[in-house]
Amino acid sequence: MIRLDRSKFNTLWLALRNALGVALPLGIGIASGNPLGAVAIATGALNVAYSDARDPYAQRARRMLLWSFLGAFAVFLGSVTGKYHIPAILMAGVWAFGAALLVSISTRAGDLGLNTLVALLVFATRGALSPKGALIAALLVLGGGLLQTLLALLFWPVRRYQPERRAVGNAYRNLANEVDPYTDAQVQSALDKPSQEVQETLSALGQDHSLEGERFRLLFDQADRLRLSIYLINRLRSELSQEELATVDVIEMRQTLDALLELASEILVAISECLQGRGTEEQTAQPAKLQALLKEAQSYKNRADVPLANDVASAADVLGGQLRLVLQLAGHTSESALEALAKHDLALPWKLRLASSVAILRANLDLDSSAFRHAMRTAVWVAVADAMGRGITWQRSYWLPMTVAVVLKPDFTTTFSRGLLRLIGTYTGLLIATVLYHVLPHSAVSELLLVGIFTFFMRYIGPANYGVFSIAISGLIVFLIAITGIPPSEVVLERFLNTTAGGALALVAYVLWPTWERKQVSEVMADMLDTSREYFRAVADRFGRDDEELEAKLDRTRDEWRRTRSNAEGSVDRVGSEPGVSSQKVDCLTSMLASSHAFVHATMGLEAGILQNPPQTPPEAFRAFANDVEFTLYFLAAALRGSLSASTTLPQLREDHRRLVEARENFSSLDEFVLIETDRLTVSLNTLREQVLRYVGE
Repeated sequence: MIRLDRSKFNTLWLALRNALGVALPLGIGIASGNPLGAVAIATGALNVAYSDARDPYAQRARRMLLWSFLGAFAVFLGSVTGKYHIPAILMAGVWAFGAALLVSISTRAGDLGLNTLVALLVFATRGALSPKGALIAALLVLGGGLLQTLLALLFWPVRRYQPERRAVGNAYRNLANEVDPYTDAQVQSALDKPSQEVQETLSALGQDHSLEGERFRLLFDQADRLRLSIYLINRLRSELSQEELATVDVIEMRQTLDALLELASEILVAISECLQGRGTEEQTAQPAKLQALLKEAQSYKNRADVPLANDVASAADVLGGQLRLVLQLAGHTSESALEALAKHDLALPWKLRLASSVAILRANLDLDSSAFRHAMRTAVWVAVADAMGRGITWQRSYWLPMTVAVVLKPDFTTTFSRGLLRLIGTYTGLLIATVLYHVLPHSAVSELLLVGIFTFFMRYIGPANYGVFSIAISGLIVFLIAITGIPPSEVVLERFLNTTAGGALALVAYVLWPTWERKQVSEVMADMLDTSREYFRAVADRFGRDDEELEAKLDRTRDEWRRTRSNAEGSVDRVGSEPGVSSQKVDCLTSMLASSHAFVHATMGLEAGILQNPPQTPPEAFRAFANDVEFTLYFLAAALRGSLSASTTLPQLREDHRRLVEARENFSSLDEFVLIETDRLTVSLNTLREQVLRYVGE
């Protein structure tokens, strides 16, 4: 409640342009003598301001335009149903359900859905409007949203995740500096603690489950695993340096390892440069060089006359798989790559889009979904609060259901802290507004400036603490309404009464069903691994088989994974807000989410490849690989559920993949995607295995 998370501060320019988007129409409206219409436009700009961010412009434009039109539609519906109590209450409940269900997509989507619900509630109680009047109000709100979108797209082309790029890029640069095959001082520790810079920036990614955010999390985790792999190769080099082993083959093997480490250092530097936006032409030749060295290392395998030959081949193979993955991940973090990936994703069938909002929402229309249960609870209590507000004589009673909607969250801890912060922040904001009203001269200019200042601080510091946000939004609303000619003294009292009643109602509602997420998170994560296993099995069965029954199974298992994935994301986000849960556990859970996401992303790539070019019956090596993948996921889920024997014996997936590569002559040239996607599967699942066992050990 008292933490001010600086990593969540917005930029000064973002806060300033959002404040301008709200203040500009107010200034024009005051000057032209139409403050009421100006307030409607400012309301639209304020709602859409929450969807402004620092991501690529195309993504930002699509999101802000979508919420501009959704907000206008909510205003229209609220305005035309407002005077009819029963339809208005039902509409509020239905819209609350949809807004709350958006949490299954992302926290941001849930917040934006909440904003449209607020718009519907406000305009539903501001007075009876004809369809024409409702349309005019909706168009004014839409105009404000479009103005805010225009400001967000015109200026300052900011690159998102710049701190993360710098921190993770520096981590790869530092690791590259340590990898020197011509000195014995390299990578003395198998696992160094990450720098404070890396820890702070990755901490900011804790609740960012977007594809971009999770790529940086995966890059960080793979840097950790690369250090371990390089440490192992250095140990093998040291053992091969013994004089009694100085045969021609051993010397050649050591030279191969030297060349591999030298190339690894070059690749790590290239990744660092790529993350910093400074790509080089040499990067395109590195995968071919890597493949040649790995082939050379594999040539020593199973040679009885060469000590440690199998160990060297295995260690080189593991390092090669990790380097291929991080090269791909780093290449997908640039602005142009993100846009290309988005276009590629849109070209796929919607059910195979990893981040498909429609697919996620459909999968969460199930009572087993925590997002669905939260949506049901929100819908019922918002409708109850709206009915209570309409049944009392208080003015502006829409603040009562609005407060219930804002405070109610999927978990008890966040609801409780958010409820208290909402009340404390509202009271403080109203007190500040009252003092300013009596101290500053009464004029439209002073009220306009205060609206701009409160909006600025709400968008700049508000994301870092909900209490600060509540202070700013309370002061903002007081002076926004004052511009329409209503004395702030009336607004302060009305907001105080309605917010108190709404906050108390939300807290009472959740006390009826308190939950502690820490008791459930392991089971929720295990469920996600189970559905990942079922989906992978269905994809593996797709080889050489094409029938309606299997297609239905693929759709079902894919939807099941999306539902459990949403549950897992929400569970991890909620457990991080509970007292007594260490940051190490939360970081480990977040890393597990990223690795499991990478695993399913590769599985979807396998399915997409099969759809485009249906392969024939796969070689026996693929069946062995698929069985071991399922076996690994099964026992990792068992480990999360407390099985003590789950981690004793797990398959060597890298060896399975090596046998798959050796059997490549059984694949056609068009089936190369199988080797690529199974390589990604191997790295992501081996990473997930380490993370799960570390989490269980803690």
